[in-house]
Amino acid sequence: MSPEKLVYMANQIATFFHSKPHDEAVAGVAAHINSFWEPRMRAQFFALIASGEAGFDPLVLEAAPSIRKVSAPRPMPEPV
Repeated sequence: MSPEKLVYMANQIATFFHSKPHDEAVAGVAAHINSFWEPRMRAQFFALIASGEAGFDPLVLEAAPSIRKVSAPRPMPEPV
């Protein structure tokens, strides 16, 4: 997915939650991304944050610590 599209999607989620109380909004953004974004999207999300990608809504950035990180895949066992 293009970085612009991912930022746009994250910001759309934040826009919806802006009408909620702040703490509920932060938790809502994180919960939505945790529930509906596949691991590849979350990995790209964290890569964009790490690279300093501009354009994320502040609510998205505040929710980021509560979003599940993607663990590295475990290597396949050797055939017996």
